[in-house]
Amino acid sequence: MPMLSSRAFIVYLVSAFSCAVLSALFLTNHTRHDNKASLLTSHVSGTPQVWPDLEPSWKLVLATVIGFLGSACGTVGGVGGGGIFVPMLNLLLGFDTKSAAALSKCMIMGASASSVWYNVRVPHPTKEVPILDYDLALLFQPMLMLGITVGVALSVVFPYWLITVLIIILFVGTSSRSFFKGINMWREETIFKREKVKQQATLLGEDKTVRIDTKYEPLIPKEEKSTIEILCLNLKWKRILLLIVVWVSFLLVQVIKNDVKACSAWYWVLFGLQFPIAFLVFGYEAVKLYKEHKRRMSTGNLECICEASIEWTAINLAFCASCGVVGGVVGGLLGSGGGFVLGPLLLEIGVIPQVASATATFVMMFSSSLSVVEFYLLKRFPIAYALYLTLVSVLAGFWGQFFVRRLIAFLGRASIIVFILSGVIFASALTMGVVGIESSIQMINNNEFMGFLGFCSSQ
Repeated sequence: MPMLSSRAFIVYLVSAFSCAVLSALFLTNHTRHDNKASLLTSHVSGTPQVWPDLEPSWKLVLATVIGFLGSACGTVGGVGGGGIFVPMLNLLLGFDTKSAAALSKCMIMGASASSVWYNVRVPHPTKEVPILDYDLALLFQPMLMLGITVGVALSVVFPYWLITVLIIILFVGTSSRSFFKGINMWREETIFKREKVKQQATLLGEDKTVRIDTKYEPLIPKEEKSTIEILCLNLKWKRILLLIVVWVSFLLVQVIKNDVKACSAWYWVLFGLQFPIAFLVFGYEAVKLYKEHKRRMSTGNLECICEASIEWTAINLAFCASCGVVGGVVGGLLGSGGGFVLGPLLLEIGVIPQVASATATFVMMFSSSLSVVEFYLLKRFPIAYALYLTLVSVLAGFWGQFFVRRLIAFLGRASIIVFILSGVIFASALTMGVVGIESSIQMINNNEFMGFLGFCSSQ
């Protein structure tokens, strides 16, 4: 079972995260009394808002190329690309960190939306079912959005160096695991191709009749569906409506919470209101999957309920819930859509790459658009830059899906998606690591406070 094979990876993440957090607590206890003055200065001054003008330059051209390639590869892999966008916007174009994170969400939203539009017009590669797995979307979307709100709150508490360390640990672990999974898939595809060639050679060897330019047609020809028919099959409006209701609920809570004084009674009431919303939808879908799994096992039906090949037991459902929250927290800390955890997780639980990419991108469209609306209300990004970068990402998301799907069809290797996913995550680990280490060294040289900050005083 996939969950059993993931135990070593989970132990790695838990132990590494625990060591990092404990070291931060140790550092906080030993430096708090020496850095009160610098801490107060940091809170008073805050991070200055830097918005460069949108004008033609070599930096803008290079940022456009990086943004296009990052969006194309990120949406194909189902990870978004926020780990590439934030350093690019910060180092190359000169945006401050908060504005870079906000613009990164705009780019992820644009690329995800165009990818979803492309995917809903593509049939499932093996079955007569939607290419978007709505069961998995309803299972992960509310927990992912809950995690993002928690991650945004933690981003003002966690020291910058600790966020960098946690991101490197997570990204290196998920990218290496995805890479080895891609290698295994490549080997399986190679074996399948060899067996197919042998079968064809055997059939031709048995048939002594010479055929020139003869096409072998199946006895029952496969009916080709039109684009409208595929679109109708892929769109499940009741499921989409439920996802929109969750999105609107979280948006309303965030909009109202932004007008309430931080750490007041109403602030905590609104913050806590997000938990029952998320757990209600997750619980509904989890109970549905659990009951269907029990019913199928009792009748001896081993067919998967959805694309995931795991057993929907209480432990595995709890594992999926925790992974959804972790993915959201990482997205909130980093400024991404949470796909760096969701994409590899879907592959881990047995979802085929095409469906994993489409479903992860579909879920990210909701999470990233929620953040974009919130950042717009807070005036966190310049409109002109946001529109330009979003347009670039929209084009990249569509054409990235188009070329990669054509490449998969030509080579017959879906493992390409897994390698792209692994490459984007590893590139994000490098860029975020370099930026984070450089910033941390600068903070040390400036004798800035390196421990945990107070939540209420940091708002």
